[in-house]
Parts: sequence; C-alpha cells; structure tokens
Amino acid sequence: MSESQNVPANANPDCTPRRGLTLRFLAEPQHVNFGGKVHGGQVMKWIDQAAYACASGWCGRYCVTAYVGGIHFKEAIRIGDVVDVAAQIIMTGRTSMHIAVDVSARDPKSSEVRETTHCVLVFVGVDDAARPYPVPEWQPISVRDIALKHYAARLKELEASAMAERDIVGNAVVG
Repeated sequence: MSESQNVPANANPDCTPRRGLTLRFLAEPQHVNFGGKVHGGQVMKWIDQAAYACASGWCGRYCVTAYVGGIHFKEAIRIGDVVDVAAQIIMTGRTSMHIAVDVSARDPKSSEVRETTHCVLVFVGVDDAARPYPVPEWQPISVRDIALKHYAARLKELEASAMAERDIVGNAVVG
C-alpha cells in the first residue's frame, strides 16, 4: 500500500501527502557566528522550516510547531558548505506529526558528507480557527520505518516523563 493511499476522508483533496523532503542550499556569510561557523540558531531555523514544509505537505494544511526536542549539534557547518536539511514523517497521531530532521553539510568541491545536526519536532495540523485538525495517518512499511516509529514513540514517552518531572520540580520551587 502506498502512503498516499492511506489518506482519510478529511485530507485536503488538492494535496497528495508526501512523507519527506530535503532543502538544499549554500551556507552564506550572513549565517556566521562569532566563531566563524554557521550560527546554531540559524540551523534551528532551517530545521523548523524543513519540518513545517514536510508537515504541511503531509496533511495539506497549515501546521504549527508544538515541540522541538533532543536537538543534537554533532559538527559545525562552515560558510560555503552545501547544506541538506532532510525532514520526514516518522509517526502520526490524530492531529500530530512527528518529524525527524537530519542536517548534513559538505564542501561543494568534495563528496564527503558530514552529519551535523539531528532532532525530532512535533507539528499539529490546524483548521482555519487554529484548532487542532486530524491529519492523514502514516503507517510504517519497512523495518527502518518501524524502528523510526518506535524511536518517535520512545521520545514521546521521555517528553511526557520530563514534563511530569518539571511540574513536580516547578511546584516544589513555587510552593
């Protein structure tokens, strides 16, 4: 079964769901930080943009960022590098989409690709009144897809645990 066949009746008829996409561009001088590399905040912006394009492409409507977690900066991106920001759906809920984003970079004169950043974001599809709206379900097909869905589910459990702990600590500090 193809992913586009797994579309509920409420999906946007003008949009065929696409599971992922990659943005590709050159890191430019205006992206530089004080250390001469691409600023981490710029990388986070690219990640959010790629995840938004992926989420809205999947559900065919406007989406909002609900969560960004576990961002891991593995290696710096240099000015002039070719940057790929790859986003893909790894789990869906009723109104939410978990999206893994991997950022890689390479010197344009080289074929050596460096994995630079990874994180998972959660987007929520919303209606015209900005209320959560059901999104098409994504079903894993391959062994890798199943592992990615389990990874997203585990991250969701960890986030819920961290939120509960934060609430306990926050109440202890305030109370």
